[in-house]
Amino acid sequence: MTGKITPAREVDCVGLFCPMPISRTKEEIEQIGIGEILRVEADDPAAEEDITRWAKRAGHEIVGFEKEEGILTFYIRRMK
Repeated sequence: MTGKITPAREVDCVGLFCPMPISRTKEEIEQIGIGEILRVEADDPAAEEDITRWAKRAGHEIVGFEKEEGILTFYIRRMK
């Protein structure tokens, strides 16, 4: 499913811990247009719950998620 998603922008949060993945994601999503996708990679175990909750609270949509060898990859559509 996520193989067909083309992100407008990507952010690498590998090696960063809370609250930096959410902070960087928030900054980067503001740099893309409404309807575009942001790809976020993180390795902080808390990021899975934190970014998912943040996206929902902020009104954005997680359109894809992958977890492989400790790397979490989120595809977030900017909705507003």
